[in-house]
Amino acid sequence: MRIIAGRFKGRKLVSFQAGHLRPTTDRVKESLFGKLAGVVSGARVLDLFSGTGNLGLEALSRGAKEVVFVEKSEKSLQILSKNIALLGVGDETQIVKGDVFRFIKKWSDASFNLILVDPPFTQKIAHKVMVSLSQSQMLNAGGMVVVESSYQERIDDQYPSFNLLERRQFGDKRVSFFSPSLRAYCVRKFDF
Repeated sequence: MRIIAGRFKGRKLVSFQAGHLRPTTDRVKESLFGKLAGVVSGARVLDLFSGTGNLGLEALSRGAKEVVFVEKSEKSLQILSKNIALLGVGDETQIVKGDVFRFIKKWSDASFNLILVDPPFTQKIAHKVMVSLSQSQMLNAGGMVVVESSYQERIDDQYPSFNLLERRQFGDKRVSFFSPSLRAYCVRKFDF
């Protein structure tokens, strides 16, 4: 695992092998971040199911201002901490140890420009995460949600607060890009 572009280009990250983990390949990362070129620079990023930090650290390398990592696996958290230290980005990151669904439900801070979602494929919960996110106001009006899921896993084209922009497939992996729906934007903008 390595950073493929930006200020940390070529830097190797600490990783580990586990049956439930499927690290995002360089090919998928390049395609994903190519689509996000206008969103990442200066962004406040949320990396859900962050694992060892592969996606969030790539976002930092490409100009994100801050990344909040949410992960509950103790082993992943140890490696994530090592990767943050390796790149010297402790002041640009925050690690939240805990369940993603509880985090979404209890969240009350500033919104994010980019939300990266990469749940374990074995759990098949990408749709459930999108439902939870669409009931929150975590994404700002010009932001984007990116979800990695297995090809057979349910992921709708529309959620109450999000519309599908694009979907790309890489073997048995699917990457879906969502933006806030116009209705969600209007509710946020004019909510008194």
